[in-house]
Amino acid sequence: MFSGIVEKIGLVGDIRDTPLQRVVSIGMPAGWKFAEGESVAVEGVCSTVQLRSARSFQVVYMHETLRRTTLGALRPGSPVNLERSLRLNSLVSGHLVQGHVDTAGRIQRIRKDGEARIYEFTLPARYLRYIVEKGSIAIDGISLTVAATTARGFRVSLLAYTLARTTLGGKKTGDPVNLEVDLVAKYVEKLFPQ
Repeated sequence: MFSGIVEKIGLVGDIRDTPLQRVVSIGMPAGWKFAEGESVAVEGVCSTVQLRSARSFQVVYMHETLRRTTLGALRPGSPVNLERSLRLNSLVSGHLVQGHVDTAGRIQRIRKDGEARIYEFTLPARYLRYIVEKGSIAIDGISLTVAATTARGFRVSLLAYTLARTTLGGKKTGDPVNLEVDLVAKYVEKLFPQ
């Protein structure tokens, strides 16, 4: 479980694709230590640390993860949002994020709004029902508030602080993003089917 508050931007090192999986090495942020088997969110995807050294850690992705997320497009040198998993006594400054990405969306438009930037995203129609104005959404692992819904997606308003400290600041119109809708919405739908 995560809070959607990105701690660091890491850089992808080596990538090894096999017929069964994708193995990704990521540079270890200064001051971080992992135990093998520990969870870390990489671009919003809950990932298990398989191997680690003082300089890097390695995660492995299955085909299902690569189909649903943007991780198949990673290349050596790609920046990735990183967040360590919550502990029971952790402050949750964002919202509860599982790291179970629902789908990939795209940046449709970016416009200035004073010091902020308004980002508009599109996503597959089947996920639109989970998006509500002033509700929570995780974009590439970043906990954000939906500013408005649109016919094909939604908008968020991003502070300069967030843009400078996450990978969203370097993305442009047309770029794909990982989306995790609010966990509560999915459970409500399951409990009260239409």
